[in-house]
Amino acid sequence: MFSYQIKNNCLKNKTILVTGAGAGIGRQAALTYAELGATVILLGKTTKKLEVVYDEIINSGNPEPAIVPLDLNGATKQNYIDMSATIAEQFGQLDGALFNASMLGDLTPFAQIKEDAWDEIMQVNVKSQFLLAQALLPTMKKSPHASLVFTTSGVGSQGRAFWGAYSASKFATEGLMQVIADEYEDSTLRTNAINPGATRTQMRSTAYPAEDKECLATPEDIMPLYVYLMSDDSLDVNSQVIKAQ
Repeated sequence: MFSYQIKNNCLKNKTILVTGAGAGIGRQAALTYAELGATVILLGKTTKKLEVVYDEIINSGNPEPAIVPLDLNGATKQNYIDMSATIAEQFGQLDGALFNASMLGDLTPFAQIKEDAWDEIMQVNVKSQFLLAQALLPTMKKSPHASLVFTTSGVGSQGRAFWGAYSASKFATEGLMQVIADEYEDSTLRTNAINPGATRTQMRSTAYPAEDKECLATPEDIMPLYVYLMSDDSLDVNSQVIKAQ
């Protein structure tokens, strides 16, 4: 597991956006960031799930979060631009963004991938990340130390049979991360990617239905890396793909 000693209140006064915040790793990241003092912006497609996370944060006495219900499969460029402008207006700046939401799709032989399935995965896993990052950059540049974190996978650096569309989307994710990191290398923005590894989530269960879930790390187990990349301890870390496990 990634070794990092989390310090109390290490994210105090930071505003952090988390996509896919309604469940799994995104939910745990949102709860953890809030516990460490951050104001968290919860983005997801299911309002009820976001409201549950919102209530958990409030009931724990942590800073009040914001909710942004948005489906990455249907959101437009203007949706992202408007959201970024609202964040700047309400919070002044954006100190961190965790791009956690993604879509697995069907695991199938390459020759049998359907075009509409390919398009949907690329829309959610790649195009939405591109549009969201573009829209957020002006608001993140207002922060003295901003951290943009993408989510990748082992199949994003080494292709794997039957993982065609998802694998290709994660290769694209790593490339997108590297481009932004290189372009903003001498700025106040750092950009990296996390490979969470085998974690007890719904996506993992879909990919490996026969697997013993008790042998997997929980989202809480892998939080040290997620906190590290949002904290000021990682100011010199840029353009890296880092494994949480």
